[in-house]
Amino acid sequence: MATANSLRLTPRAHIGRLSASDEPSPLDGAVWYTAHAEGDGLEYSFPKGALVDMRYLTADMLLDGRFLAVFALRLHESTTGRTFQLMFGLLNQCSARLRVPLEAVNQNRWQYPREGAWLKPMCGGDVVDLKEVDRITLTVLRRADEPVRWCMTPLVATAQTPPKLEQPVLPKGALLDMLGQSRLHDWSGKSRTPEEVTERLRKQLAEASSASLPDGFSRWGGWKELRFEGTGFFRTEHDGRRWWLVDPDGYAFWSAGVDCVRVDTEAAYDGLETALEWLPDPNGEYAEVYRTAGGWMRRSINYLAANFIRAFGRERWYECWAQIALAHLRRFGFNTVANWSDWQVAREAGYPYVRPLHFEAKHTPSVFRDFPDVFDPRFEQDADAFAEQLRETADDPAFIGYFLMNEPTWGFAVQTPAEGMLLNTPACATRRALADWLRQRYGSDSALSSAWGMDVRLSDVTEGKWHHALTDAAREDLARFSSVMVARLYETLSTACRRVDPNHLNLGARYYTVPPAWAVEGMKCFDVFSINCYENRVPSHRLRPLSEALNMPILIGEWHFGALDVGLPASGIGRVRNQVERGRAYRVYLETAAAEAWCVGVHYFTLYDQSALGRFDGENYNIGFLDVCNKPYEPLAEAARTSHERIYRVASGLEPPYDEPVEYLPKLFM
Repeated sequence: MATANSLRLTPRAHIGRLSASDEPSPLDGAVWYTAHAEGDGLEYSFPKGALVDMRYLTADMLLDGRFLAVFALRLHESTTGRTFQLMFGLLNQCSARLRVPLEAVNQNRWQYPREGAWLKPMCGGDVVDLKEVDRITLTVLRRADEPVRWCMTPLVATAQTPPKLEQPVLPKGALLDMLGQSRLHDWSGKSRTPEEVTERLRKQLAEASSASLPDGFSRWGGWKELRFEGTGFFRTEHDGRRWWLVDPDGYAFWSAGVDCVRVDTEAAYDGLETALEWLPDPNGEYAEVYRTAGGWMRRSINYLAANFIRAFGRERWYECWAQIALAHLRRFGFNTVANWSDWQVAREAGYPYVRPLHFEAKHTPSVFRDFPDVFDPRFEQDADAFAEQLRETADDPAFIGYFLMNEPTWGFAVQTPAEGMLLNTPACATRRALADWLRQRYGSDSALSSAWGMDVRLSDVTEGKWHHALTDAAREDLARFSSVMVARLYETLSTACRRVDPNHLNLGARYYTVPPAWAVEGMKCFDVFSINCYENRVPSHRLRPLSEALNMPILIGEWHFGALDVGLPASGIGRVRNQVERGRAYRVYLETAAAEAWCVGVHYFTLYDQSALGRFDGENYNIGFLDVCNKPYEPLAEAARTSHERIYRVASGLEPPYDEPVEYLPKLFM
């Protein structure tokens, strides 16, 4: 029933083969639903404009079963066809409260914070006007092999901020055991006791000193059979046939790396304290397993760290972890400690590494999502501060290079940065620069109106709330100016970095996929072009022309494959049947990439599985080489070592890449 402050929404229809049940639910007022296929769900209808005075959509949900399901909540404008989407996942066997802020329809944010069992809410699709929205759908977007069963309370639109869920319902009790493993799953490699884990870790430490890189590798992991000029630092080289990296001594280097070489199994437990079987004393021996931070991480607990403390004590555990971790990398054949890692450990060991840089706009406001106001004169000041991060590694020969940023969230939007800025930022220096650019292009209001096919003035572009519906011609100009914005962003940051560190490689911005043409146009100032590429293999038909057009090599910053057979709720972005298939998929991806002349490396994401409870945003994937108990997945480890031993002969064309069939499964990730 509608009130001044809320509107209860009743499903008008079921979508697909969704079925409902009146069996008792653990949530008061909830109804059980079962989706038999992706796309099944609920449809809600209401009068156009009913959401105008509302601020949130809310409902409580509980996902049955043992594996992740991903949902899509969509707000539809029936008259225009425009649709806003919020995608999210849920923890199994733990109630969650949706608190969807309706300001999200402006698309000025890509992602909202995880809350308890409500995981990774992410925005996509169109900007919609709440005055025009008259329909909502909630559907299953991704699932495992079995039907998705969940219960939920009525969906309510409210003008008030819904309270957070303080005490989640846990129908099957705690979700994690004292070792950090899932209590909902059982599998053959599951660690059974703390004593078993301690014995394993002590044995790994005793064997750490015997681990080595493959024969024929230089001290840096380069190839002793091919040598160029050595400069004392890593650099790029095209030998007339293909691109290489070159190690400090001059040997050809192809970067086989693994991301997140750190104690990286943090479980975000804010609001989920009762989901943990064991919470050690935060003031005692295990104090270091806890972390409290601002932003999205809030409170987390690291069971991998706890397992090491139990084995080696509070004083020695981290030193022992570092020795064991680098020994694993050598045994697996990796020659690079890749992004998001504890690179200080790599630097101390002389192990080749890369670094991520973090842009903190202390003085420069953002104009759309995380895109800074690059024409604001204060941006150069922030760029200079950004570059200072490189000061401490500027002379280190083991340092390969740096990434300027990772997957900028403006890149995930349907809107270009200039369009997003126009819709969301009434006044800024970059909008004034856009107006100047249009003035130079068209000269007058009438010419701009004619070109854009709408009644518009240059003063409308310069400042003020934007009220015009954009035409295709307007979007084309905004894409062109977005290239100008991207170029100013990266050229300013790159110039500042080279002033501080002229020795190391600028590895680009790790775009989440192959960037659109308007973005690439502004990315010509890197030494190496980097993307994150979660496909079954590298898309050579798209990346080869990009490398040739930019005249630079390409590095893959992230990729992985996971499965559902080892106690994690989700596989990760790439999914295969089991651990043996993970090894086969690894070999195909890495070796077919090495055979490409434009590719100088691929970095696997990550060294460790994520927590079954979910990291800061909720990801809970089987993507590691090791689990939370530091137990390697041997089929994957053996496959990696085999491929890494062959990698230079494959890259040089002396041997064909491994390219056997792999059973790739539908993706299951948030």
